[in-house]
Amino acid sequence: MQTNDPTSSQLPAVSPDQSGQRLDRFMAESLGSDLSRSRLKALIQEGHVTLGGATITDPSRKIKPGEIYSLALPAAEEAVPQAQDIPLHVVFEDAHLIVIDKPAGLVVHPAPGNHDNTLVNALLHHCGDSLAGIGGVKRPGIVHRIDKDTSGLLVAAKTDAAHHGLADLFARHDIDREYLALVNGQPNPARGSIAGAIGRDPQDRKRMAVRANGKPAVTHYTTERVLRDINGYPFASLLRCRLETGRTHQIRVHLASIGHGLLGDPVYGRARPARSAKLTEPAKAALAQFKRQALHAAVLGFKHPITGAMLRFESPLPADFETLLAALS
Repeated sequence: MQTNDPTSSQLPAVSPDQSGQRLDRFMAESLGSDLSRSRLKALIQEGHVTLGGATITDPSRKIKPGEIYSLALPAAEEAVPQAQDIPLHVVFEDAHLIVIDKPAGLVVHPAPGNHDNTLVNALLHHCGDSLAGIGGVKRPGIVHRIDKDTSGLLVAAKTDAAHHGLADLFARHDIDREYLALVNGQPNPARGSIAGAIGRDPQDRKRMAVRANGKPAVTHYTTERVLRDINGYPFASLLRCRLETGRTHQIRVHLASIGHGLLGDPVYGRARPARSAKLTEPAKAALAQFKRQALHAAVLGFKHPITGAMLRFESPLPADFETLLAALS
């Protein structure tokens, strides 16, 4: 439940032997186990820490003797999202986990700007009392996500044991994940691997980018079909991408980095009106009506974390993707 007002607390003055410490570390030590260091870091960045009335937003700030910091905790939100009756396409379900074929447009997890109408809200309603609980709370265990406007297969845990087991499989990259992607142009070579570390774009924190100091990421791709314009020039290609790692926006960033961004991608794709002019009228219309990145999680395979059974699921292309592909063909 929400509290009435933010809770404000004043930390003890910085002692001489604490001088030079990072602010987030100092606060974590001062507050003990009340708040984790990562949570404190986020609170600092969100502007909830002040020094002499001035807002401090740098968690790495070096503290000085005599400084007295104040922390204003924001009002608490509901710990568990509300269950909502949202239709789901359930591919597989047992007492331990559930596999969903997610439609494009559905956000996976509640976040700022999307507090409800998410996959988690839908799972809470669908699973009900069959959720044994993750971390003592009746909620689905989300171990991987696909973007709001990406369609396809996703697995969630219903029990703590399944959650830990699935998390371990993903950490060891022992998951078979294949995506179908419709990209600009024709990759050369037709089959290959893209290895490029991925991290936050320093120019835009909402974007990811290939960066030397990012997290290692590898995407393997195979060209399945080349789609040509009225002059026979390769306008687009249908690729099958296999993830070796699972970084945020990995396929979108990797394909854009080699000059073949996804059709319809508003963040990493590039509009090419001159090229589009050489398409048939039905193809132009289908392209104009396609309002998302052309990416679909088509295959999901893994070893059941509880029973040990090998599971593999395939999802056909959704109607909007199929329509675009047919028009461009």
